[in-house]
Formats: sequence, structure tokens, C-alpha cells
Amino acid sequence: MNAPHLSPLPLTSNRCSALKGRLRVPGDKSMSHRALMLGATAIGVTKVRGLLEAEDVINTANSMAALGAKVERTNPGEWLVSGTGAGGFRSPETPLDFGNSGTGVRLALGLMATTPIDATCIGDASLSKRPMGRVIKPLELFGAKFDAADGGKLPLIIHGARHAVPVEYTLPVASAQVKSAVLFAGLNAPGRTTVIEPVRTRDHSERMLKAFGAKIEIVEKESGREISIEGQHELKALSIDVPGDPSSAAFPMVAALICEGSEIVIENIMLNPTRTGLIDTLIEMGGDIAIENRRTGGGEDVGDLRVRHSKLKGVRVPPERAPSMIDEFPILSIAASFAEGTTRMEGLQELRIKESDRLAAVEAGLHANGVAARSGKDWLEVTGPIAPGGGTVVTHMDHRIAMAFLVMGVASRNSVTVDDSRFIMTSFPGFTDLMNGLGGAIA
Repeated sequence: MNAPHLSPLPLTSNRCSALKGRLRVPGDKSMSHRALMLGATAIGVTKVRGLLEAEDVINTANSMAALGAKVERTNPGEWLVSGTGAGGFRSPETPLDFGNSGTGVRLALGLMATTPIDATCIGDASLSKRPMGRVIKPLELFGAKFDAADGGKLPLIIHGARHAVPVEYTLPVASAQVKSAVLFAGLNAPGRTTVIEPVRTRDHSERMLKAFGAKIEIVEKESGREISIEGQHELKALSIDVPGDPSSAAFPMVAALICEGSEIVIENIMLNPTRTGLIDTLIEMGGDIAIENRRTGGGEDVGDLRVRHSKLKGVRVPPERAPSMIDEFPILSIAASFAEGTTRMEGLQELRIKESDRLAAVEAGLHANGVAARSGKDWLEVTGPIAPGGGTVVTHMDHRIAMAFLVMGVASRNSVTVDDSRFIMTSFPGFTDLMNGLGGAIA
């Protein structure tokens, strides 16, 4: 699935009256990637409902099929994956195209690293600028070899280990992608592979590996969290219901908080504790967010979010919270631009190497719309309480930058324009229609 427009597609968001209604956002992106990948390596047929059918995830589905799994869409959001079993991947006949997805390519490299195959991985212009060295280094310890473009970037060729060995690896930076890549590689390596994370990150991989029957053990120690997996143990297919993505829910949630008179309910949202940093922060800022109908779904905590317009105040977001909300800082910066006082966000170095330099892109977008903001290597300060708007934001092909500033426009004094909205399709198809259905004015 490719973006339908070859030339940039600008969008403008206009100030609106209250947002009202009940809604569901697309399935969680992190779970969707992992469900396809682990289903592709399991024995039997994995049934996935609620899959995020966005470009990033579709590219992962296509890649798993190219590696030998049978991947079939049976209904909207419903997919069947017939796995190859551990070590059953074959060398693909054509390059694996991951489009814009860093999660897709990094986790897939982990799956392939301990299988004796050769594969070429490519991506779009944005992904091709992002470093892969952070996963190449630990995966080479298993015996895999890589031929990468300058700077360890795509396109690259992976030569899976012919005689894999288990690994113990301490994460140098907090990264759920690197952790997951190492654990996925450990699935087909003999013996016990261990990842040590000094700072806890998203644990979707551990939860889903356990659900698929992996022999995985988690131990909390002073040095950090140790996750160990026994290799060459067959995974067994299962049925997975994917709840709504909290990173996607963040956009209508913040829109309702900043738009006067608004009240919305976002149904069926994943509330994994490693993903609720934004909700915690917005509540600290004075946001009226109530969690209703708590339950369990797909092995994850799930609930509905009732969100009402609120007067927000600036807060300090500590660096230890950053891993639980790393994708939500662009939209948090929008909330901060409507909050009384200054919001300081710390621990943001990871934003420098996302789809764009998100920290620089956010700061530039805020300045373009009359908001006081300044940043350092790993921090951002935003001062409210009113975002004047009226500017055009350069998105740098980054879906979260585009959606964040379109949300600004629902409450700013003047309209906000983003230079290109095509890449919203990578994570949130239907975003514009959903926002307009609540009462927004994006066109």
C-alpha cells in the first residue's frame, strides 16, 4: 500500500466549536507488527482481529509473506497468519520494503538474524536516513552479518547466522525496538539469550512472546530488568484481539482537552503501564481524563477514556517517563502550548532519530505558529497559554508531526497548515475523517 499522492498534500485545520462523540482509533501499531511477526514464526494459524491496516503494518505483512509465511486478510482488520516455525524463513526473492517503519525493519532484522537466509531491506526516503546500527551491533553478536549503506543505514543486506550463538546484551539506550530485536533473534539461537535494560521500556514483545508460548523469564535487579528467552522452542499460534493504539488516541484526546466545551469518549484503548505516560502527564497538567470500563484484551490492559475540555498548567516531565511516551511528545507539545506557564520535557534524545529529527521539527512548528519554545540536546520547553497559529508547518514526512499540528488548529486563534499530510496513512488511516466527525474542520 503506497501513499496515493506523489506530490505533497497540504491540509489546513481551522478553529472549531466543541468536539463531541464516541470514537475508536485504529488498532495498536506495536501489537499489530508483533502479532504478524510472531504469527509468522509460530506453528499453526494465528488469527488477528483489530489489526492496524496502515502502510507500516501492511509492509510488515508483505515482508512476512515474502519470508515464507502465508498471510491472508479475511475481513477488515481480520487476518490469518500461517507460520513457518522457528528457523523456517526462506530467502526472499525481492527486497523487503518496510516503507516508513523503523519498528518493522528493526524487529524483522531480529527475526532474520539467526536464520541462515540472505535478505535485502529497503525503505522510503525518510526511513533510509535513520540509523540501523543500534540493532546491527547486537545482532552481529549472534553471528549475523550486514552490508549496509554509509552510516549503517538502508538499503542493507542481512546474512543470517549459519551457526547462531546465544547473547547477553545490555541496552546502551532505552529502546524497545532494540530489546525486541535481540529477543526475536534469541528465538532461533540455541541456549539462553538475555537482554538487560537499565531503564524500563515498552513490554509488548515480552507479553506477546509469553502468549505465544515462548520460554521467557523476567527478573528485576538493581542493575535493571533482565529478560531471558530460551531459544529453539516452537511458538504456538493463537488468537489475538488488538486494542486501540494509545499513540493514535493521543490526538483526539489532546484536541478535546484544548477545545472549549468538548467531551469525547475514546473506546477500547490499550492501557499498558509502559504506554500511559502521556495520560499521566496530561492529568498532572489538570486534564479531565477518566478511565472507564477497565478490562483485559489481547493480553493487555484495556479501557475507555472520557476526556473533557480542561484548563491546563505547565509541568516538568521527568526523563524517566520518556520511554513510556516517546511517540507522544509532539502532541504533548501542542497541549503545552495551550497550558498556563512552561512545560519542560526531558530525556528526549530519542526524538532526534525518529522519522525526522522530531525535536527540531516540533520546535520549528511551534515557532511558525507563534508559540514560545526552546530546546537542547535532549529537552524541550514550551510556554502557553495561547497558540496564535497562522503558520505552515514543515512535516519532514513525519506522520506524528502532521497530526499534532492539525490538532493545534482546532483551538488556535488562526488556522494551522501542514505542508504534507500523505504520511498520516502510515499509522492512522482515516484521521481527518475521524476528527471532522467529532466537529473538527480539517480540509
